[in-house]
Amino acid sequence: MSRQQDRSRGRKKGDDVIMNDAIRANELRVLSDDGEQLGIISKSEALQIAEERGLDLVLMSPDAKPPVAKIMDYGKHKYELEKKKKEAKKKQKTIDVKEVKFSCKIAENDINYKVKHAREFLEKGKHVKLRVFLRGREMANPEWGVEVLNRVWPMLEDIGNLESKPTQEGRYINMYVTPQKK
Repeated sequence: MSRQQDRSRGRKKGDDVIMNDAIRANELRVLSDDGEQLGIISKSEALQIAEERGLDLVLMSPDAKPPVAKIMDYGKHKYELEKKKKEAKKKQKTIDVKEVKFSCKIAENDINYKVKHAREFLEKGKHVKLRVFLRGREMANPEWGVEVLNRVWPMLEDIGNLESKPTQEGRYINMYVTPQKK
């Protein structure tokens, strides 16, 4: 699609940017592509300058009196914004949360087995959510679930930080453990 065809539509699909012929104001404060202020000129004159330079007239602040527009290569501007977003996304650190489930009537060897997995997750730098599911009459005694988690915590405290003490959420008693900083 040529720049001329693009100008006739003004807005591009999915953009909230008002540009070229879609600008409704008759007079604009115009900035050139190199940052120079061209002053307050008519929309038609600004469009003509933009066209001579092979660029777009993009409305920057529509609420200003008079509205501010900038002559720029909008495609290039949009590409650079996307590039910055991707770069910021690369630097973000995602936190993996692993879940280890227990029951109130769990045997000691089963606790040891599940704690072994929780330790592996913490050593890999993942956060661990320890949960005890309360069934039937166990709902009347949530302290049983807290008791199980209190038996588990001493096995993890050498490599983890207790982020939240055991708390009840519906049918679960949850405890959140994060890896220790090295």
